[in-house]
Amino acid sequence: MKVIDHINQAKDTLISFEVLPPLKGKGIEALYKHLDPLMVFNPSFINVTYHRSEHVFKKKTDGSFEKVVVRKRPGTESICAAIMNKYNVDTVPHLICGGFSVNDTEDALINLNYLGIDNVLVLRGDAAKNESSFEPEPGGHKYAVDLLRQVVSLNDGIYLEEELRDTQKTKFCVGVAGYPEKHFEAPNKEIDLQHLKQKVDTGADYIVTQMFFDNAKYHAFVKDCRAIGITVPIIPGLKPIYTKKQLSILPKTFNIDLPTDLSKEVLRCKTDLDVEKVGREWLLMQSRELKKAGVPVLHYYTLGRPLLIADVVKDI
Repeated sequence: MKVIDHINQAKDTLISFEVLPPLKGKGIEALYKHLDPLMVFNPSFINVTYHRSEHVFKKKTDGSFEKVVVRKRPGTESICAAIMNKYNVDTVPHLICGGFSVNDTEDALINLNYLGIDNVLVLRGDAAKNESSFEPEPGGHKYAVDLLRQVVSLNDGIYLEEELRDTQKTKFCVGVAGYPEKHFEAPNKEIDLQHLKQKVDTGADYIVTQMFFDNAKYHAFVKDCRAIGITVPIIPGLKPIYTKKQLSILPKTFNIDLPTDLSKEVLRCKTDLDVEKVGREWLLMQSRELKKAGVPVLHYYTLGRPLLIADVVKDI
């Protein structure tokens, strides 16, 4: 079932979660253990992230170095299928520009279609660790809107091989990312919003936001979107704080601000267990207020803390 259909048919705010694929060399059982305490809440869908390949240099026996491509978290497509099979829940694989040629993208979409997965979240993706700025794969997309156009084309039955006839149309429901506090590469909020509107006008069915810790920023973002004609559902993305280190890591990594009241409470904590309690209460407060405001979905970034997320959701 498509995400947009879940939203349109719902009578109340829905719940969804986001998970990471296991590291290469690890089995899927750890992921099931991660999901088990969350599935009791009957989430409408599960997002599975995609992580691009990295380039590393390995020293050869002759002393020279060889550039090697490695992928630390493979298997997004198959993990989505495994989750659907085990839990009978819809999944949303992330689809990124980085590391994909247009042919790779088409093959991935065909595989997803064969698996009965009809949702994707389209993202540009981050720059590779050895790159100062994002560089597309040769023959790949530079911007998320271009990747989105390829998905929309497949939904229209248009494949890269234009001579194909009697093609099957795919039926992907497409989500895109929105940034309540502005994408770090955008020169200002106005241009960032225009880029988002371009994606919606191209065919995006809904928006899911970057994490935020101040609900006022989400509400202002939604208001600004509506003012320029963006009418699709806007899903808030939520994450708990559970260590003091996150006070510096999160703003730097995701280009977000942390509310003064939250940071003061965290700084008063003596242990990370104390921080986790503060983070839980803050996330619960955010969730209750957003639910009361009638948001379509509460989307939780569960990475590493499924029990903490479960403890919050049970109290909503």
